[in-house]
Amino acid sequence: MKTVILDRDGVINENRVDHVKSWGEFRFLPDAPEAIARLTRAGVRVFIITNQAIVNRGLVSRDVVEAINRRMVTELAKCGANIAAVAYCPHRPDERCSCRKPQPGLLYELAREYQVSLRDATLIGDAWTDIQAGHAAGCETILVLTGRGLTQLSQMASPALGTVTVAPNLGHAVDLVLSQTPSIA
Repeated sequence: MKTVILDRDGVINENRVDHVKSWGEFRFLPDAPEAIARLTRAGVRVFIITNQAIVNRGLVSRDVVEAINRRMVTELAKCGANIAAVAYCPHRPDERCSCRKPQPGLLYELAREYQVSLRDATLIGDAWTDIQAGHAAGCETILVLTGRGLTQLSQMASPALGTVTVAPNLGHAVDLVLSQTPSIA
C-alpha cells in the first residue's frame, strides 16, 4: 500500500514563527484538507510527523500538542481525510535525539509500528530537515513551497540531497504522488 508522510506546520497548516501553541492558533492551509482527502480516496495511507520542541522548551505541555493533533485529525476526517497516525518529537535541537528531523527516527518508528515500507513512501515537507529525514530513511521526497519551503529552497541547496522534487503546495504534491500511484479500483 502506498504511504505518504506529511510534515505538519507549513504543509498542512500555517507555519507560525511563535509556534502553534493552541487550537486557536492552528489554521489549515487552503488546499490541505482536500489534498489529504484525495489521498484517502485513492487508498493511500497518510501519516503526519512533526518536530514540536515547544514541549521541551516549556512553552506547552505534551497534552496540548496531542490535543492540537487530535483536533486536526478530527477536522480532517470531517473532510474525508483519514490520518493513520501522528508522531511528534518533543526535543530541542540541542538534545540531539534520533527522532528530531533531520534524523529519521520518527520515520523508523512509524515503519516498525505500522509496517510501513519507507522505500515505497513519499515524505512531503517544507524544510530541508524534512527532506534530509526522508532521504535518510529511503523515502521519495517532495519539498512544498508553502510554510518555510520557498525560503528554504532559495537559501539552501545541497548536492548531498541529490535531486529534489518541488511542488508549490500540498495539492500539487498530491497530484505528483497520485500520478505515480496505481489505481486500486
